[in-house]
Parts: sequence; structure tokens; C-alpha cells
Amino acid sequence: MWKKLKRPVQSVFLLVLVGLCAWAIVPIQTKIHLGLDLQGGARVLLQLEPTKEVPQITRDVQNQVELVIDRRINSAGVSEPIISKVGDTRLLIELPKISPKQADELENLLKEVAVLEFKILPPQVSQRARSDPKYAGTVGLKPGQPSQAYLDSGPVVYSGSELKSAHPGFGQGGEPQVDFITKNPTKFAAMTRDHMQQIMGIFLDKKWVSDATIQGIISTDGMIHGSFTEDTVATLANELNAGALPVPITIISKDNVGPTLGHEDLQKSLVASIVGLSLVLIFMIVMYRLPGLLADLALFVYVLMLLALLSVAHAVLTLPGIAGFVLSIGMAVDANVLIFERVKEELWAGKSLRVAVRIGFQRAFSSVFDSHFTTIVGAGVLYLLGTGTVKGFAYTLFWGTAFSLVTAVVITRFFMDVVVENNLVTSKAAYGAGGPGPAATIAPAEARH
Repeated sequence: MWKKLKRPVQSVFLLVLVGLCAWAIVPIQTKIHLGLDLQGGARVLLQLEPTKEVPQITRDVQNQVELVIDRRINSAGVSEPIISKVGDTRLLIELPKISPKQADELENLLKEVAVLEFKILPPQVSQRARSDPKYAGTVGLKPGQPSQAYLDSGPVVYSGSELKSAHPGFGQGGEPQVDFITKNPTKFAAMTRDHMQQIMGIFLDKKWVSDATIQGIISTDGMIHGSFTEDTVATLANELNAGALPVPITIISKDNVGPTLGHEDLQKSLVASIVGLSLVLIFMIVMYRLPGLLADLALFVYVLMLLALLSVAHAVLTLPGIAGFVLSIGMAVDANVLIFERVKEELWAGKSLRVAVRIGFQRAFSSVFDSHFTTIVGAGVLYLLGTGTVKGFAYTLFWGTAFSLVTAVVITRFFMDVVVENNLVTSKAAYGAGGPGPAATIAPAEARH
């Protein structure tokens, strides 16, 4: 039963795969994000400096600073900023499609210390802030401009500098909540007593973050609970800590990449990739005839798979990334060459087409797998230990090599089996094995001493 359904099921799976990949990358202009070296922009490397209050830059502090910077950049109207960690004490910020003047303005914005404030909110302000991002100030505001929700609220009753720490936790019923500790218990207790059953809003850089109803007198330890998920609780805790644990930031380097240079690099890299890929496709057809054509079809599926991954993962494509992409195509072609040479040897040995294809793929698998596996391991180490553009190269090389292994031993094999099992093409010449095989040679034995 399975033998009859095997090929139709495989065909449907392949068609669905191709359809999903095509859906994921169309329109490609908006689905594939380009790096600064391809579209221009600015790159800023930040160093986080320890203080007396924060003697060591931990991963939590790095996450807090990253969150504040991300909110500041987004509020400034910069689309698709890319913030990545470099080691334990640095952050790399990539800002696409901005002018040098805008980069200078953002540099000043990044140097500012985050300000966390607690204010008493009227109920109507709370309701509107939850439903209107512009009113809350999370979008559409210039740097330093207060949100309307901030202006419509009461005076500041507590500041983030007076908050010791905050971290995700769970209530008695297992619901996610934020647990926090205050630096000034007396002041916080007086504030909560005076504003019992009122709404306390949390503002970061004068932009609404969240709010909660005060339900009891809080001195040292408190909790914020509501309709939270674990992710929203973690985000809120980071935002509270960002105001409580500010650290100085030093700009180590800032590079501007002009859009003209980025456009030229993109055009040149696309031309080089298209020319290289075209030569590879032609070579496969000339050398291996029908199997070469089927391998080219498998390479087309491979390209769709890799582009779909870049789109779904919101990865950024850079020049080194394109280099890793092209190199992985070479790995895919190399795998097909090994397989087809094995198939030709079996045909020259007098095997039938079905037997030659089956044995050729089986005997070539170990060599193909070993070569791909070593490349995958190397790319994985590069990604884990590398930074910046090295990660981009390693990312596309890692997944490109993994996908090339799948296309070579699975998809190309499927195409070959369909052709051979249905006797669509039976001539050995069409498989590159026309005529006699390589002549055998006889050499004299070495003299024995």
C-alpha cells in the first residue's frame, strides 16, 4: 500500500513546501531585510560602564539597557533597528537608511540616562493609554517629547532611582506577576497609603509602559499582577530595572555607510551571484545531462528554502551572508557531483538504471554527509564565537549547508526515482554514461626485496 502512495505523498509534500516557501518570500523586497553594507545607514558600538551601584555588567543589565535603547530608537521613528549583544559588556546597534545627521541626533539620544517615573492616573487616561499607542507615546513621538498620557496624569509620586530591583515571579495561583523591592520603604508606604485604590502608572522616558491599581500599603516588597503572560512580565520587569539600574554608556565607534555605496555593493553582489549560479547550472547539465537538470531543479528548491528561512527568521542579509549563501550552493553542487559519478560508475559496470541510482546514492551518502557535517560544525562554531558580519556569514553557511544536504540526498533522489521508476528516460547516455567507461590499466607489480 505504502509503495503505491509513497511517490504521490512525496509529490504533494514537495509542492506544499515550495508553495509555503514562495509565500514566505513574496514580495521579496519587503520580506528579506538587508544589512547596512547593502542599503546604507549607521552602525554604533556601545560600551556599558560599571558604577558603584552596579559594579559588574551582567547579562540582565545588558538586557535592560538593550530594552531602553530599543524603545528610544523606535520612538525616534527609526524603522527596523538591529540591536545585538557583543560579548558581555557591549551592544552593537545598526540603523538602516538614516543620514549622518540623523545618526548624530540618535547618538545624543543614546547617551541620555533612562528616566523611570510613577504617576497617579485618572481611569480615562489608563483606558486610553492601553488602546492608543500614539496617546501612550510608544509611537510617533520625537526624542524627549512627553506623551499625552504623561501630561494628562498627576504629579510624579515615585522615581525609578528609588526602586531597588524587579524580577518576574508567580502568584499563589501560579499566575505570572512582577515582584519588586523598593529602596525607600517609608516613602513608598506613605505613597501607597495616600493613593489606595487609585491607578499608578509607570512611565519610561515620559512614555506610558503599564499601570496597576494600588490595593494595599507597600513598604519594602510589592507585586504587580494582572492579565500578564510570562513574556509580558519579563518585559515589564526589564523596563522597571532599566530605570532602577542605569549605567553609563560610552560610544566606542560609529560608522556611516552611504546609501550609494550600499546600492552598488548590492547590485554587484547580485550580478556575481546570478552569473556564478548560472555557470553552475550550465555545468551540471553539460556534464551530467538529465541528472544535472534534475539537480538544478533541486537547487531551485534549495534557494527557495533558504530565502524563506531568512524571511521567517527576520534575519538580516549582508555581503558576508551572501558569500555564505553562494558557498553553500557550491556544497550542494559538490554533493550532486559525488552522487552522479557513483551512478555513472554503476552504469558502466552494467547495472540497470534502478540499481545504479539506488547503489550510487547509497555509496555516495557517507562522503556527502561527512563533508557537509564538518562544514556545519565549523559554521556553528563561527556563529557562536563570532560577532557582527561574521555571524551573518556563519548563519547562511550553516543553514545553507544543511539545506544543501537535504536537497542532494532527498529531493534530487526523489526526482531521479520518479524518472527511473516510470521509465521516462531509459538511455544511459542521458545519464552521462554513454559509451564505454574509463579504460582499465595494468601496471607491473613492484619488485620484492
